[in-house]
Order: sequence, then structure tokens, then C-alpha cells
Amino acid sequence: MTPPYVPGHGLLDGRAVVVTAAAGAGIGGATARRFLEEGARVLISDAHERRLAASAEELGKEFGSDRVAALPCDVTSEEQVRALYDLAVERFGRIDVAVNNAGLGGTADLVDMTDEQWSRVLDVTLNGTMRCTRAALRIMRDQGAGVIVNNASVIGWRAQKGQSHYAAAKAGVMALTRCSALEAAEFGVRVNAVSPSLAMHPHLVKVTSEELLDELTRREAFGRYAEPWEVANVIVFLASDYSSYMTGEVVSVSSQHP
Repeated sequence: MTPPYVPGHGLLDGRAVVVTAAAGAGIGGATARRFLEEGARVLISDAHERRLAASAEELGKEFGSDRVAALPCDVTSEEQVRALYDLAVERFGRIDVAVNNAGLGGTADLVDMTDEQWSRVLDVTLNGTMRCTRAALRIMRDQGAGVIVNNASVIGWRAQKGQSHYAAAKAGVMALTRCSALEAAEFGVRVNAVSPSLAMHPHLVKVTSEELLDELTRREAFGRYAEPWEVANVIVFLASDYSSYMTGEVVSVSSQHP
């Protein structure tokens, strides 16, 4: 059974946060909501402008328009990534936390995969995370403080047919997290990642077969999928002062750590 929803405890009071791919009902949207419940000010972004506008309006009504901002951003565009982080500084004066959640999946056996399929998944999922991490680090270096949390996946550890592009990208996110963490420690910034398995939301149901969802659910120790907010809770922990000595870590939100 799914545990009860945990109320906020003010863990991020006053913090300024950027969350990518935060429109809709997935991990990004759940993370934005959780950060607001913990007292943060949040700039959300997404490549889907209509869903982003709807999410910003809903969150603004609930938590106050002064605490919620939104800007469309395609993380494959360096110009748009820079504009996103510039707006965060303009709006909030600083960036305390960056959550790099944007990613793109797909299913194709490598023997039939095109260069375009491979490149598109890696450009969004790995290169996009790199662009956002780099943009955040440049600001946080000058501040002398900050936290970055990347969204990886257990598929960066384990094999699954039809997922060579996505697995390679997520394994790359893990390596990026570890290496950038060592560099960022020199100026007081922490970089960690979460590695979820199956966090259920409506879009995932549309693009994944029922058979595969059942198989992935059976692999989990609890015999159920995660709720997006359960992954968001771990992201909150990594963003908070409770994880002050953690950096370069990839935290499994699943029983499928190798």
C-alpha cells in the first residue's frame, strides 16, 4: 500500500529553486510542489508551454504568485538554458537549488536504431543535464554555495532491451554527477543524483505497455510502483541541510541498486 503523503516541515524556507521538466504530473511537477510545501521559491520550466502555463497558474494560486515563476525551456538549447538561470537570478536574487529533471526516453533495439533516435535521447537527457548543471555551477561558484540534484535512473545500472540510448544517457548523468561534484566541492557546492525506477504518472501509462509496467512493478521490493512525490521527497532531502556532507552520490529510490 502507498504510504500517506508527508506534510512539509519548512526544510527549504526561503530557498530559491529551479526545476526543469516540471509541468504535469511526473517527478518534476511533484518536486516543484514539494519544494513549495517546504517553503521554497520555485522557478519551473518545461518544453511544453501549455502544460507549463497551467502548472504555474495552479501552483501560483495555491502557494502565492510571488513564490512561483515559470519560463519555457528546451534544454537542448544553450541560449534557453542561460535565459532560464538568468531569470532565476533576476527574480530571486540567487539560486540555492537546481533540480535537473529533463529527460527523454523511447524504445528501440540498437540494431534498428537511427542516429537521430540515439542523438535526440542523449541530447535531452545527458547533454541537457550537463548544460543545466554548468549554468547552475557558474552562478553557485560566485555565491560560494548551492545544491544540484540530477535525475538519473536505475536503468543507468541495469540492462533492459530497447533502452541502450536511454541507459547510456542515464549512466552518463551518474558519471557527470560524480565528476562535477568533485570540482564543485572546491567552492562549497554539492552535486548529487536520485536514481528512481518506476514512478507512475499518466504520461508513462500512455507510452509504456501494460505488460512492461507489470514486469517492472514485480521487480520492486514493495511490489508496487513509486508515487512521483516519493521520489520528490528524496530530492528534497538531498537539497536540504540534512544532507550537508553528501556529494557525488547517486541515491537509488528503488530496490534495484546493483
